Amino acid sequence: MRQDPKNIAAAAIAASAKTLSRRQLFDRSIGIGAFLLTAGAAKAVDPMHGNMDVSPTMDMSTPICTAPDSPAAAMDQPLVEPEVRRSVNGVLSTTLRVGYVYRQIGGVRLYVRSYEGGSPGPTLRMKPGDTLRIKLINDLPPNRDAMPADMSVPHQFNNTNFHFHGSHASPSGIADNVMRSMEPGYTCNIEIKLPEDHTKGTYWYHPHHHGSADIQMSSGMVGAVVIEGDFADVPEIAAAREHLLVLTQVVYDAHGMVENFETLFPETATRFLAINGQRRPMIEMRPGEVQRWRILNAAYQDDMLLDLEKHDLHAVAYDGIQLGAMQPLKQLLIAPGQRADVLIQAGPAGTYALNAEPYDQGHPSPVGPLARVVVSGAPMDMKLPGALPAPPLQTIKDSEITNRRKLIFSATAPEADAAGHWQEFAFFIDGKKFDPHRIDQRVKLGAVEEWTIVNTHEHDDHIFHIHTNPFQVVSVNGKPVDVPEWRDSVIVERKGGQVVFRSRFLDFTGVYMVHCHMMNHEEMGMMQTVEVYKPEA
Repeated sequence: MRQDPKNIAAAAIAASAKTLSRRQLFDRSIGIGAFLLTAGAAKAVDPMHGNMDVSPTMDMSTPICTAPDSPAAAMDQPLVEPEVRRSVNGVLSTTLRVGYVYRQIGGVRLYVRSYEGGSPGPTLRMKPGDTLRIKLINDLPPNRDAMPADMSVPHQFNNTNFHFHGSHASPSGIADNVMRSMEPGYTCNIEIKLPEDHTKGTYWYHPHHHGSADIQMSSGMVGAVVIEGDFADVPEIAAAREHLLVLTQVVYDAHGMVENFETLFPETATRFLAINGQRRPMIEMRPGEVQRWRILNAAYQDDMLLDLEKHDLHAVAYDGIQLGAMQPLKQLLIAPGQRADVLIQAGPAGTYALNAEPYDQGHPSPVGPLARVVVSGAPMDMKLPGALPAPPLQTIKDSEITNRRKLIFSATAPEADAAGHWQEFAFFIDGKKFDPHRIDQRVKLGAVEEWTIVNTHEHDDHIFHIHTNPFQVVSVNGKPVDVPEWRDSVIVERKGGQVVFRSRFLDFTGVYMVHCHMMNHEEMGMMQTVEVYKPEA
């Protein structure tokens, strides 16, 4: 009778074990994988070293190599929030390493750029008046391409820098200066001092190096910043459990990477949506419970229309700035770069879907499940606030305006827009592509200005964003806003849509950016420089 190969192997292992040391057994056990893959073989053969025995103590059912796992790897797992790093005695001092990492998300293994090996990166929690000190280590490999003649061609994907989105801080020196270039292999210091009266709320950080920012953000190089203390005197909000929800579009090529602009540019590029680097996580609530969700749309390209099944979303702040009254919403439209702080009061026990619903931004926004809200357990007797404090920033009056200006967002596209290659498109502000050596807008320090942003692009909405100073939206498409809202990012609709806002340029001089926060568009030219200068005496 023919003997079972496993019995032959067991006998060989037992005989060999009598003469081998423990270390030898360990070293030689590596060859067991080759043996198990050869049906009917009596011995494992190492192609480099000849015959190799295997350990008698190894469980034959245990794989030799296993992929790293994480709680975020599968769908429908409990929500996991990013690591939190807090300021101490007025300073938040930390390191952010930029490098490649394997990510497991929704059953897909990716190899992408990250902050600190996570996606999102650590959440930074500070207070007004604090100083943020970061040692940013760029451990990405060297770039494989040279600097192109046209700066609005995506390029040198491993150069990076740091932008504190929404902060009212200096744009110069080593502060929130997006003109800096942090090349692979270098370590750079960042120091951003917040004013004592900085608004409290939800902000974020991301790379802003022109040419590479889109690739890096789409890989998951994003993170939240919370400036603490907002609504501390509102007991209903102070008592609410808080969650951070960082929304992203997950995109990757056939190798599970983001290494080419073609991976990002098609309107159908998004594979699925994620929260905190998880695919459809589970958020737990009890009936009647009120929770506060800090929602950040860190997507690289598209709006999301959020809908929580059978629940209203009660907005209390936008873009890190408190509202003066709560806004109940059936759905929340949130553009890339925007934040919304909302209160959720759980209904009866059950499972409710948080989805991104269809929305037309000139092309269809990505849709699909974002999370499941599971309501169970003993009911809680919690209340929504009856009133909110006055907003922190004063309304800008007509009498304050010192200057007015208009900016035109436009683009060219092939006739078959949806089928076009990215090199057939071009994006402009005032008919010009971005040039870092050109100053496009000069604003006198102390000015209070009214800007009109017009979108003449036939195909797409755009997201206007300006650094350093927030603005108050007073009219949209020719209609005055009933209660002007403070923002740092706003949707400007296609085909002649316009937004009028007002802003105070009071505290900081220097050069910073105005651009579309649909990062594909910014990367291909839809950005300008703004210089705030102090007049000579």
